[in-house]
Amino acid sequence: MVSVASSGAERPRTVLVTGGVRSGKSTHAERLLADEAAVVYVAPGPSPDVEQDPDWAARIEAHRSRRPAHWETVEGDDLAGALQREGQREGAAVLVDCLGTWLTSVIDAAGAWEESSEAVHDLVLDRLAAVTVAIQGHPGRIVLVTNEVGLGVVPEHRSGRLFRDLLGTVNQRVAEVCDEVHLVVAGRVLVL
Repeated sequence: MVSVASSGAERPRTVLVTGGVRSGKSTHAERLLADEAAVVYVAPGPSPDVEQDPDWAARIEAHRSRRPAHWETVEGDDLAGALQREGQREGAAVLVDCLGTWLTSVIDAAGAWEESSEAVHDLVLDRLAAVTVAIQGHPGRIVLVTNEVGLGVVPEHRSGRLFRDLLGTVNQRVAEVCDEVHLVVAGRVLVL
């Protein structure tokens, strides 16, 4: 993986890391915070039902086992609340992985997959506004991971198109409040 740190430059306080599935974005995000004394890993998505989805549970376990032992993990779909709580702790950096699972949990919790696109959009924008305010108000370093889903085939099903479009909006809004955006492709990092 390519290092993005430039010599003598101050590290960005907030970074959004985006890329495709298995691009290396989570590993890159973890490396950005590797030298931090305290890191809170926020996993803002639904808890997997191990019996129903063993593949998803295995992915989560792989992420957990890769984290340093001194990192704390916070799981749950209240991303804005987690960022606000962690912002009150002195010295802890935050890694959010990932915004796609957060978006899924927001829509799932509201039972809104079949609602009108406008209603779901309004719901997500409302929750997203609280997240961006929390990012801006957090005093420490934050690295957020997200998926880049708009580069491929148009999804066949409405839910896939809805998710793709909403995640594109989420990514744009979060990028607006971050100091840097890193695009990861095949393990290579491009600072945008």
